[in-house]
Amino acid sequence: MRSAERTGRIGSTALRILAVAAAYYGAAQIGLLYQLVRDQVTPLWPPTGVALAGLLTMGLRVWPGIALGAFLVNVSLGPSLLSVLAITAGNTLAPVCAALMLRRAGFRNELDRLRDVLALVFLGALTGMLISSTIGSGVLVLSGAVDAGDFWPTWSVWWTGDAMGILVVTPFLLVLRTARWPARAGPGRWLEAAALAFGTVFTTLVATRTPESSLLFLVSPFLIWAAIRFRLAGAAPCALVVSTLAIQAAAADKGPFAGEDVFADMVTLQAFNGTTALTALLLAAVITERDATHEEIKRVCARLAEMVSRMEPGPDSHEHPPENHPPP
Repeated sequence: MRSAERTGRIGSTALRILAVAAAYYGAAQIGLLYQLVRDQVTPLWPPTGVALAGLLTMGLRVWPGIALGAFLVNVSLGPSLLSVLAITAGNTLAPVCAALMLRRAGFRNELDRLRDVLALVFLGALTGMLISSTIGSGVLVLSGAVDAGDFWPTWSVWWTGDAMGILVVTPFLLVLRTARWPARAGPGRWLEAAALAFGTVFTTLVATRTPESSLLFLVSPFLIWAAIRFRLAGAAPCALVVSTLAIQAAAADKGPFAGEDVFADMVTLQAFNGTTALTALLLAAVITERDATHEEIKRVCARLAEMVSRMEPGPDSHEHPPENHPPP
């Protein structure tokens, strides 16, 4: 019996590893559509978000799936087998270290607290992704694929791309994992969601296809709308859509990204994407945490009212004054 249970656990773990590898590989193919450096470094690397989400939801035992997916992606890009193995190690080690730091910080996958979003930003994205960007850029320079003078531009694109994968893709996957069909949502709620989706896409397309960079911030009201009305379930998809459309414009050299070099495009693009992700995630977490605090206060008040009602004496329990009987 124990042997059968052990075999079942091993089989389940193997399936999860293969699922993570397949998801990593598929996400990488999407990310490579918008490469900016050597057909390998992109401003948004979705596999990093997929890897961290897999580690947070399925545990550290699925790390071989990340390594397998990263190897299959990079083996076709080169420049050599040794370089591919080193880049694969960096791409695997970065999300694993990020997951370990988040676990130590008490991170919750629901992202319903401000501290969880801050941990995802500073530990998962900004700190953890230093590993993959440093190893990957160093390998490209040492192998001669990138000139030594291009190390820092390549490193900056790699680091911010991996970080944006964490900030944009990981929250979306965590929300998608717990998403449920809203059975009690009325027609007005669905109409509002449709209006939000259409307005977000239309405004982002206009803002990212117009030369004026100041128009990029027209998207902010829709992110605020999504966070206030739909919490993280609305904020995370909107942030993903906005960032994806902005990256498409940058890769196509359109709008405020036209005619600029890689560094200038990266500064504008990642400043916009970072602002988008932080606005959506932070505001959604603050509102969710406020709602939870309000509900907790209501529960405490209800318990106090119940305790007070139990302590109050009933109408039949009042003491009656003793009757005065005449002396015999």
